[in-house]
Amino acid sequence: MIQINENFLNLKDNYLFSTIHQKVEEFKKENSNRKIISLGIGDVTQPLPSSITKAMEKACQEMSDITTFKGYGPEQGYEFLREEIQKEDYEKRGIYIDKDEIFISDGAKCDTANITELFDMNSKVAITDPVYPVYLDSNIIAGRKDINYLPCTKENNFVPELPKERCDIIYLCYPNNPTGTVLTKEQLKIWVDYAKENKSILLFDSAYERYITQEEIPHSIYEIEGAREVAIEFRSFSKTAGFTGVRCAYLVIPKELKGYTKQGKERFLHSLWKRRCSCKFNGVSYITQKGAEAVYTEEGQKQVQRNIQYYLENVSILKEGLQKLGYEIYGGINSPYIWLRVPNNKTSWEFFDELLTKANIVGTPGSGFGNAGEGYFRLTAFGQREEILEAMEKIKRMG
Repeated sequence: MIQINENFLNLKDNYLFSTIHQKVEEFKKENSNRKIISLGIGDVTQPLPSSITKAMEKACQEMSDITTFKGYGPEQGYEFLREEIQKEDYEKRGIYIDKDEIFISDGAKCDTANITELFDMNSKVAITDPVYPVYLDSNIIAGRKDINYLPCTKENNFVPELPKERCDIIYLCYPNNPTGTVLTKEQLKIWVDYAKENKSILLFDSAYERYITQEEIPHSIYEIEGAREVAIEFRSFSKTAGFTGVRCAYLVIPKELKGYTKQGKERFLHSLWKRRCSCKFNGVSYITQKGAEAVYTEEGQKQVQRNIQYYLENVSILKEGLQKLGYEIYGGINSPYIWLRVPNNKTSWEFFDELLTKANIVGTPGSGFGNAGEGYFRLTAFGQREEILEAMEKIKRMG
């Protein structure tokens, strides 16, 4: 008799965004004449910059020529892309990262889930609450039961407190999804010091770092002294350059980063992850990586920044408009997300239904990100400008 991994039974019945999709489809069937504006799922809407698509077209042509054809690439990623990441994302910010510490992947979502394979099943985990669902779900699937929640709400200015008991694995995402809030260098230093003192690991998701507008806010955990000894950083081209449908990301594992066996012997996580990649991953396609390389060209940088600025203007429209209507708003400065307080003591799902039925707008209920998300609601600025403006008019009419 084949037995299943019963840890799957400990997950919620439906993934958050699957539930939203189902509710929206049911509404559409009964209201086929109504236009739905989606401000829920964080998917980009601006097309890929032309510099990127031209690089991918050229790569496609190379694949049709026997002299330039590429088969399996290096599991860790092509050196031409890792060199650009090293220089443009880190060296220009005064951060030392060796190109061999960079691993190209097909998405930060996959990476933040797969990284759990490096750690013992009995590791104690700490995650902020509310939280991006994959952090929690991947650990539940792995069978980890000792999960500590660090509430981030208005009452603590959305700044997580250190866990009351020692934790081994700590997830931090800044700029934060879903709240759109950030941490200063001083606040991050507290976490780096905690991890060093407790021999813990920080899993730092900085997928939205290109949306930071305030100069004093760090773009990388490695801007913090000592972070190379305790942190893995995850980044993505999805929200930066519009790769949600192309799939390319990377993570950084410094070579001095250590874990320990049950006997207390040191093992370097870099070599373990490299071994894992060689076993389970055949790399991101050459065509995709050539597109990602083009992000770092002069023209690519201009075009990418133009799209990011477009979304930042969208989020500013949402933020200012909602504040004028009296909504309590967080985020929307260093992030493409608005985190609003649900009015009139409604639950976040009640507000979802009201927004859908009265204004035909889709957002994301805060409770879907964790218990501390109840009473809040996320709106995304990844939309067309005319729909952002239309949504604001509809919310205004809704009252």
